[in-house]
Amino acid sequence: MAAQTESCYLGFDFSTQQLKVVAIDGNLQVTHQNNVQFDNDLPEFRTQGGVHIHEDRLTVTSPVRMWLKALDLILEKMKKAGFDFSHVKAVSGSGQQHGSVYWKKGARQALQHLDPGRDLHSLLQDSFAVQDSPVWMDSSTAEQCQYLESAVGGAQQLADITGSRAYERFTGNQIAKIHQFQPDKYNETERISLVSSFAASLLLGDYAAIDYSDGSGMNLMDIFTKQWSEPCLKATAPQLAEKLSDPAPSMAVLGFVSHYFVKRFGFPEDCKVAAFTGDNPGSLAGMRLQEGDIAVSLGTSDTVFLWIKEPRPTVEGHIFCNPVDSLSYMALICYKNGSLTRERIRNECAGGSWEGFSRALRSVPMGNNGNIGIYFDAMEITPPAVGIHRFDQHNRQVDTFTQEVEIRALVEGQFLAKRVHAQKLGYKIIPGTHVLATGGASSNKDILQVLSDIFNAPVYTFDVANSACLGCAYRAAHALVAGMGVSFSEAVRKAPGAQLAVTPSPKAEEVYGPLLKRYAELEKKVLKDMKQ
Repeated sequence: MAAQTESCYLGFDFSTQQLKVVAIDGNLQVTHQNNVQFDNDLPEFRTQGGVHIHEDRLTVTSPVRMWLKALDLILEKMKKAGFDFSHVKAVSGSGQQHGSVYWKKGARQALQHLDPGRDLHSLLQDSFAVQDSPVWMDSSTAEQCQYLESAVGGAQQLADITGSRAYERFTGNQIAKIHQFQPDKYNETERISLVSSFAASLLLGDYAAIDYSDGSGMNLMDIFTKQWSEPCLKATAPQLAEKLSDPAPSMAVLGFVSHYFVKRFGFPEDCKVAAFTGDNPGSLAGMRLQEGDIAVSLGTSDTVFLWIKEPRPTVEGHIFCNPVDSLSYMALICYKNGSLTRERIRNECAGGSWEGFSRALRSVPMGNNGNIGIYFDAMEITPPAVGIHRFDQHNRQVDTFTQEVEIRALVEGQFLAKRVHAQKLGYKIIPGTHVLATGGASSNKDILQVLSDIFNAPVYTFDVANSACLGCAYRAAHALVAGMGVSFSEAVRKAPGAQLAVTPSPKAEEVYGPLLKRYAELEKKVLKDMKQ
């Protein structure tokens, strides 16, 4: 490895299956990457995909000690690779969203007096009231969700406060379950962290505040006042405000790195720890989204990230505080029927060939001659509906389309849905809007052309293999200048950019403007028919 001579910044990502780290230099170029795969590198914890799925198939946890050991291991791996920690100016990071860590009474003392001669997992292994942290895959808190929604006046009321209706994976509902079923462990807890603030606490050598952006994924924080919501706390568990402590701005510098890391790994004493955040907010930073931009991740499930100025929370999707701009918000919408549905239609209508799929897409004009399709093979999240629904140009339901029409109906339907739901949450396309496409289907230019036409904006592609990690290295660099009024986009101006893939066709807005209205009405009809 080339000798490091200049300042660098670290971004960690404590994700579900691995811990990753990226180092960038002053020019924002990646100079080092490393990772620890939980299943393979730490087999003693016997996780599958980084988690333990319990007998009820609903409860899903990860051992806290595994995350501690992973940090020990990744820093040792960096040291062995010749990484020079003495040039690190700032660190930040992200964690899988919603997961929670329960520090036992007395743990703060242990954190503040770590012995640099020993590893973290042996020093802190007895510091947790709950050994197995509930994570985002957990869906065992339906009862707690119902209670929370009714306590604050309903699902929409909860979304108006916290940015989301009650979700089983959200931290508040997990805390309520622990208080209800393990009251002794709850009472033994002195501090509750998210995975992100837990990781920051390790590097800080003291309890780190939960940041506004990751704190938005708990069903506990008022996303407009950026404080814990009293009615939500009250409906969740007693003494919760003290156990959470006040949330902090996502761009805050929390303090200097712990003396432990200075002595053990050679970090400089003035290395700063910037607030850690959730992995989705971290990815927004890594993709360098700006106002009016939208990122579409086309994977097994499709996820849409939005940058929003004036959010309108609904019972679908999530609104979080923006991790890189204190006056803005980000929204997240998840769609279950993504690439598996695209692959099924490719197999049935194009003989299993993406080339044939693309040819069919090109052979039918924009707007599909008025035909619209809604394809929910599995129960969809946004909206909660299932089934295949085809409509002709007069909004009459039909049983079949020709193969070419079916292919275009699928792709147009998926992207019309994304724009309709984005606009419901307050998203606005503005001059200069970019669409960033990532994930498997982003390599197909013909699919991207439809995306570009429906959003009437250019589409760029971006390699996001490490977007959360990279985003947090960028956030570490930005944190040092944010206090001087430098915006995130200015701070990361020199970073490698996304590649322009396609631009919208002339007359795209003329064709799709009316289709968006029709799609929204037809989706409402499908939902209504399902309820009858």
